[in-house]
Amino acid sequence: MKQRKKTKYVHEGRYVAEVEVGLLEDETGWSPYLSIEEAYKLDDVREALRRGDVESAAKYGRIYELRPVAHP
Repeated sequence: MKQRKKTKYVHEGRYVAEVEVGLLEDETGWSPYLSIEEAYKLDDVREALRRGDVESAAKYGRIYELRPVAHP
């Protein structure tokens, strides 16, 4: 079983988190996939962003605030 790094983006409300996770690769048809710990990490980031707790979300990666730049 091999592991490779991948950047995942979690969008919640006006925030986006850029989180590095490890994808597991093996010989099964389910490959590549997240470990349960990596999936929980993404869930934790999403919940923190949903609460507006940017400080907690930032423990896992970079956080960006989205804002409109043009309006029709």
